[in-house]
Amino acid sequence: MRTGLKIGFIGGGMMAGAIVAGLTRQQVLPPGQIYVSDHKEERCAELLEQYGIHASVSADFIPGMDVLVLAVKPQAAAAALDEVRGALGRGTLVISIVAGLTLAALAEKLPEQPLVRVMPNTPLAVGAGMSAWARGSQVSEEQAALVQEIFSASGEALEVKEALLDAVTGLSGSGPAYGFLVIDALADGGVAAGLPRAAAIRLAAQTMLGAAQMVLATGEHPDVLRDQVTSPAGTTIAGVRVLEQQGLRGALIDAVIKAAERSRELGKK
Repeated sequence: MRTGLKIGFIGGGMMAGAIVAGLTRQQVLPPGQIYVSDHKEERCAELLEQYGIHASVSADFIPGMDVLVLAVKPQAAAAALDEVRGALGRGTLVISIVAGLTLAALAEKLPEQPLVRVMPNTPLAVGAGMSAWARGSQVSEEQAALVQEIFSASGEALEVKEALLDAVTGLSGSGPAYGFLVIDALADGGVAAGLPRAAAIRLAAQTMLGAAQMVLATGEHPDVLRDQVTSPAGTTIAGVRVLEQQGLRGALIDAVIKAAERSRELGKK
């Protein structure tokens, strides 16, 4: 547990709450060293009750922070940056999880701060998130290690070049939605084959979770693992053949590419 280090959040929405949950659950920081500012008093009360952290509509804690996380909606980012830039301490690490907000745009407002841009995804809420992050030129190795620790507390974290974050958005940022669609479709298939709805959803979700865990745990290529369950002239290859005929693979590839392209478009606005 890191004692003495203080982290603040501007914005207390779902993503901020998920990060706070990871920090407290994994005992990265004690609750008393975590501060959140949100414009909704009821949300502040909820965070205070759930995690025992400091939460209020005021952001007067900013000068004392070692790390400040910008967790606001893109349309509120400019106002948030104007609010914090005069209050930040020298050397305070600023982490942005604001979609489309580039390091260059951050540096225009906060030229003297070490800056990090992060693309997390919604499974952070259950401790199974995937976060990719890119650092600015002023970030020290110690601060980079801290970023990795903060986001690993809610799942997995991976450092990438900023130029790759649009592709990350198309894959892991939007990817949970693709996964939910696949689980729902598999469950529909189970219902069509005679399973009760609740059982079909549970079977589909756990099967996808298990497949993902096998990829991560074994380090094997997904094709190798697929071959292990695909017997000659068996049930699995019959199903795989239908998926290939219906273009599932191509549809998923195109979805990632299109979402990445949209991310680039949003980043130019």
